[in-house]
Amino acid sequence: MAAAARGWYGRAGRADAGRGRHRERGFTSPRRRRRLFRPHQPHAGRRRAARPGRRPRACAPEKARRAPRDVTGKGSGGGEAGKLHASALRGAEDPGGAEEWEVSKKLVNSVASCADDALAGLVACNPGIRLLQGHRVALRADLEGIRGRVALLSGGGSGHEPAHAGYIGKGMLTGVVAGAVFTSPAVGSILAAIRAVMQAGAAGTLLIVKNYTGDQLNFGLALERARAEGADVQMVVVGDDSAFTTQKKAGRRGLCGTVLIHKVAGALAEAGASLSEIVKTVSAAAKAMGTLGLSLSPCSVPGSKPTFQLAHDEMELGLGIHGEAGVRRMKVVSADEAVETMLTHMTDPSNASHLSLSPGSSVVLVVNNLGGLSYLELGIVAGAAVRGLESRGIHIARALVGSFMTALEMAGVSLTLMLVDDELLGLIDAKTTAMAWPSLAAAPATSRREEVPAPKEELQTVQPATSTGPGGQRAQLVLEHVCSTLLAMEDKLNELDRAAGDGDCGHTHARAARAIQEWVHARPPPAAPAQLLSALADLLLEEMGGSSGVLYGLFLTAAAQPLHNRSDLPAWADAMDAGIEAMQRYGGAAPGDRTMLDSLCAAREVLQALRTPGAKLLQVLATAVQSAEAAAEATRHMEAGAGRASYISSAQLLQPDPGAVAAAAVLRAVLEGLQS
Repeated sequence: MAAAARGWYGRAGRADAGRGRHRERGFTSPRRRRRLFRPHQPHAGRRRAARPGRRPRACAPEKARRAPRDVTGKGSGGGEAGKLHASALRGAEDPGGAEEWEVSKKLVNSVASCADDALAGLVACNPGIRLLQGHRVALRADLEGIRGRVALLSGGGSGHEPAHAGYIGKGMLTGVVAGAVFTSPAVGSILAAIRAVMQAGAAGTLLIVKNYTGDQLNFGLALERARAEGADVQMVVVGDDSAFTTQKKAGRRGLCGTVLIHKVAGALAEAGASLSEIVKTVSAAAKAMGTLGLSLSPCSVPGSKPTFQLAHDEMELGLGIHGEAGVRRMKVVSADEAVETMLTHMTDPSNASHLSLSPGSSVVLVVNNLGGLSYLELGIVAGAAVRGLESRGIHIARALVGSFMTALEMAGVSLTLMLVDDELLGLIDAKTTAMAWPSLAAAPATSRREEVPAPKEELQTVQPATSTGPGGQRAQLVLEHVCSTLLAMEDKLNELDRAAGDGDCGHTHARAARAIQEWVHARPPPAAPAQLLSALADLLLEEMGGSSGVLYGLFLTAAAQPLHNRSDLPAWADAMDAGIEAMQRYGGAAPGDRTMLDSLCAAREVLQALRTPGAKLLQVLATAVQSAEAAAEATRHMEAGAGRASYISSAQLLQPDPGAVAAAAVLRAVLEGLQS
């Protein structure tokens, strides 16, 4: 045990030993900062010339191989440095080695100041929080409000924002002690925070600590020193990790469930509960809780390379919030399958760290973004979690979805489940002023909410099929030809769109093509031109999406008007005019703006020949198609005046506009469909 302690204080804990003015105040000395970050210095002025064969210390495979793999960050190697050392071992096992990874880009002022700058920014934007002078400590601005009540202090390494400072406020934490990124806070700062709340008149202090050895050591030492000064201080260690199938000597890691403990303890303290009552309640709540993480990517400490590496088709189950190894790697699967795997693992009785759930159990669910997951994905995961729990007969009393305890930019998610009764649920629902706690409705989560009835559409007069113009069979043939053309061009249109937009032009047109195919296979298309175009407009507006769907919908809706009770050739010229005019009126583009209008307007000029007596439809249309294709190609040399491409330098637009190419291709497909 003594050797283990020496290992901890020999690395990350050394700055927390309480020696020296900087350390006592919560800051490492300048020399210590340089040594901590020298392997990854982003500033050329601080970087030493590399000797041949020299590898950065934190990423050197030979050093990683000499260290035992410690997936909890609690064995030899020490502190948060031990966590990253275990991660470096994982990188060393990967092809190419960690030394080939790039140092990740970060929007920071400096590596050394990033934790202080982040905390200062939070305080600057939140009048309810103040910094403790000389320390990386944030406290409630209204400390007088805790007089006679228990004060709650928490904290740990930075990089988990909004944890922990985001949970400072009435009804949650009194204060937070922050360390450097993924590094336990200094003992001197923890002690200063305890002294500050005791001097404010707190009726005891509770330290809420995640189960990592560095945090336990530093908070524990501060607790002993505070007690020696006569303070009434207790500590609750939260371990909610449900990853490991066998008992670990170090216990379960502290993860996102800690936030729920903050809330429960804060509600009790605000209600005037005693220190012993709070400790008893939150200790029981912590034992009835489980969390499991899943990641698609690593994270990287500012100034450092990624903590580990995942192949493009891999995800890792059960990893920690510092990049510590999980229980297994698996191939990327769907969100539904991933969530089912997580819930099964968390509740499997053969798993030593499982959470016992039975049908009828009531839980609070937390769907936590580990930092880099999009909110689109987070919503999908949340829905899958609700359905998965409901299928097990579990009542989801409350659901929290968002970023609560992150791991920098890690693209991943964790699920937390806490068994609750009415008393615990009342504490979860209690009001708080903490900025990062969501405004929750006091209602359960369910996938079975009744939908709002759709409004009834007005009945439209059905136009009878006419004997002139394209018949239903010919219309179906033309539409199928258009659809097959667009589907074949999907990749080409996407490639053209990547230079000027978001790269989805092909997907959008292919989505429209598939919708039309389903429509014509379900029922014969209308034979009357006006009815046909109106029906296509409704379909594209509903199914195509994007600005293209709206523009095509506008064009077809307007083009249908001149065709009511008409199908002669001049009527088709009128339809083209009406459709283009509507697109210009609402879309704001004009010929020459590098849009689909360039193709359509070129075709319109030729289609005016349909007004000439004796005009041949296919002959005129063939010429119009050639003109549209030439106009589409000419957009290669235009400067965009509308759409997303208008925000991009013309020097970067070296390909024709995808919308113009697609419009010309549709006209070509119509011609070929009529010819066949």
